[in-house]
Amino acid sequence: MKNAPETGTSPHKSTRAGFVAVLGAPNAGKSTMVNRLTGEKVSIVSEKAQTTRSRILGILTEDETQMAFIDTPGIFSPKDRFGKAMVKTAWRSINDADAIILVVDAAGRHPDARVSAIVESLAKQKRKAVLALNKTDIVRPEKLLPMADKLNKSGVFEATFMISALTGDGVEDLKKHIKAKMPAGAWLFPKDQLTDMPERLWAAEITREQIFEQLHDELPYSAAVLPEKWEERGDGSVAIYQTIVVLRPNHRAIVLGKKGSRIKSIGQAAREEITRHIGRKTHLFLSVKVDEKWQDRAEYYRMFGLEE
Repeated sequence: MKNAPETGTSPHKSTRAGFVAVLGAPNAGKSTMVNRLTGEKVSIVSEKAQTTRSRILGILTEDETQMAFIDTPGIFSPKDRFGKAMVKTAWRSINDADAIILVVDAAGRHPDARVSAIVESLAKQKRKAVLALNKTDIVRPEKLLPMADKLNKSGVFEATFMISALTGDGVEDLKKHIKAKMPAGAWLFPKDQLTDMPERLWAAEITREQIFEQLHDELPYSAAVLPEKWEERGDGSVAIYQTIVVLRPNHRAIVLGKKGSRIKSIGQAAREEITRHIGRKTHLFLSVKVDEKWQDRAEYYRMFGLEE
């Protein structure tokens, strides 16, 4: 994964660039869509709700246009401090956005109260958005038009696209539409930059994705992975040290597995994924600790880029 450190400028006067906020309820498929649009895995994906915790930028530079997609935490009705910070961060992302995409799970129940609340909030803020009805690969076509019609009655949406972020169906048309909305101006990032997320944090997210993938419903989503150390080695490889933080002692036992079998499996899968993306040999070292108060600690909020 390339993440160039220098500030980028575009080579032509006719360039365009802008930010695109991607909103939606949990599990709408926002991260999958951002990954599909950018052609690179910049956000982790999971069937667990609230997988995306921070504001993640996926950058696509195509022809003379650069689009910075802001993948946001799912918007829901939070009950704890950490959840409230996630939702606040999601809404903050639209402040300077040049375009907004609301991703809706077309396979879910409708009307969905969470989607309705997002639409009402956009209306109050007098913000227009593009509606992306997602997961059309598993929805009967006759269900889509009434759903789109119902949502478009709000007056919030200036265009509607029916897509499958998983298969890519309809995503190219959505991209072309967003591309045309970008304002004229210099590129905001170097041409080959794919995300603004530091590699250390991105690697920690890959490990968290594997925790969710392998443990499913055994472990609550409230586990964190902290990047402790990134050590460059003389042979060109990298040694990555991470700490998995859980809320309860029994959660630690679940992550470790019998005789350490589960954490070994998590580490192997994460290491293979990281190696593919950074293009060099990776040594991944994982440890697990219990911290019942981690969701209240300021350092975690800063790491995730959340607004308290």
